[in-house]
Amino acid sequence: MPDMSGSASLAVTHLVPLAKEVDENKVTPGVLGFIVFAVMALAVWRLMKSMNRHMGKVDFKESPDPSEGAGDPERSEPAGASGGQGTKEA
Repeated sequence: MPDMSGSASLAVTHLVPLAKEVDENKVTPGVLGFIVFAVMALAVWRLMKSMNRHMGKVDFKESPDPSEGAGDPERSEPAGASGGQGTKEA
């Protein structure tokens, strides 16, 4: 990737004479501030669009694992579902 610092400093040196024409008692972000804000807004918009597309591909439904013993009732019951009492006495 080429070094962009040279072209950035060249662009800033061309903008400095434009800044001299502005009233020095008035502080504004100017055109450069607007461009930076617009680029950041576009970057956030593209990031949100990409994230929305990726989240749409995610499947949140959990399917049962077929490798577990489906016929074994003790294995299909989650741990601690019996209340931890052991065997019930009648």
